[in-house]
Amino acid sequence: MIYMDNAATTLQKPEEVKQAILYALEHMGNAGRGGTEAALDASRSIYAVREKLADFFNAERPTRIAFTANSTESLNIALKGLFQPGDHVITTVLEHNSVLRPLYWCQEQGVELTILNCDEKGNLSYEEMENAVRDNTKAIVCTHASNLTGNMIDLKRVGQIASKKHILFVVDASQTAGVYPIDVQELGVDVLCFTGHKGLLGPQGTGGLYVREGVEIRPLLCGGSGVDTYNMHHPSQMPTALEAGTLNGHGIAGLGAAIDYLNRIGIDVIREKELHLMRRFYDGISQIPDVKVYGDFTAEERAPIVTFNLGDYDSSEVSDELNEVYGIATRPGAHCAPLMHKALGTVEQGAVRFSFSHYNTEEEVDFAIRAIKEL
Repeated sequence: MIYMDNAATTLQKPEEVKQAILYALEHMGNAGRGGTEAALDASRSIYAVREKLADFFNAERPTRIAFTANSTESLNIALKGLFQPGDHVITTVLEHNSVLRPLYWCQEQGVELTILNCDEKGNLSYEEMENAVRDNTKAIVCTHASNLTGNMIDLKRVGQIASKKHILFVVDASQTAGVYPIDVQELGVDVLCFTGHKGLLGPQGTGGLYVREGVEIRPLLCGGSGVDTYNMHHPSQMPTALEAGTLNGHGIAGLGAAIDYLNRIGIDVIREKELHLMRRFYDGISQIPDVKVYGDFTAEERAPIVTFNLGDYDSSEVSDELNEVYGIATRPGAHCAPLMHKALGTVEQGAVRFSFSHYNTEEEVDFAIRAIKEL
């Protein structure tokens, strides 16, 4: 199989990730639950990964990082825990359902919602974003990169708008964490939600959120914490405030090893290869008759994604043919991005998405180009 569905999850993981998980399975107890060597080993391991992530995103301190199972959980915690009836929130049509559905839930509770549209290439207007801010606006919530087009949002510019207007800035970094450097302090990000199983090259079931000092989020869950047992309420200090129950220590150990790998290889090196493969693929298919590519490829910075349709064929039919005849794994359909598909006019047809990893090769890309030409 030629795997080109890395925006969904990276399939190939560094060898040290696998070894770290195996070691954790054999040695790790339950963090914060007892003073045995196994429990202490778990606590030390998990805290070490907090330190790595804090350094990776330039958080103020490791305790500002809370672990979750994925970006969806992180975003639910953030969005349902920050907003209340009467608040106004600004978001965009670029968003994944992991942003949209929690915001729709908030809207049903009385939160006002503005969703910014995009142009025909999937780009936003930052002037429109700034003009959308009202007296009761609580936050801007946006993705760093569209999982459909690969177009990126200028986080620094949005952070400046949020700072100028004295509102919160919440970012979904699902498609960019591990691919692009994200300095939460420099960019003015108040809450950063990320997953471990995509660009961070960690295992599924890992993720987290960074919460800036001074920002308080109501916990989504409460229960066992390993500390303050006789308190009727869940502990309020970070990161315990947002972590109820036993953490995925085995997965977190693998995520820590993945961060080590990214730091050793260099995310700039990884990103350069992924974008090179993306450009090679785009150049190879964009001139094929009846191929329509979506997104803005004039931008230098973008996620390593190419999404297209072939004539009037249903995207699932094209993707199935690529898989069954050529052994190429892609993602068709709606990609959990309904508003973006509406903006592009692809609701009925869907679209075929290729997304690249540095583990892919030029030979694989060239084979995929030939396959599309044949189709």
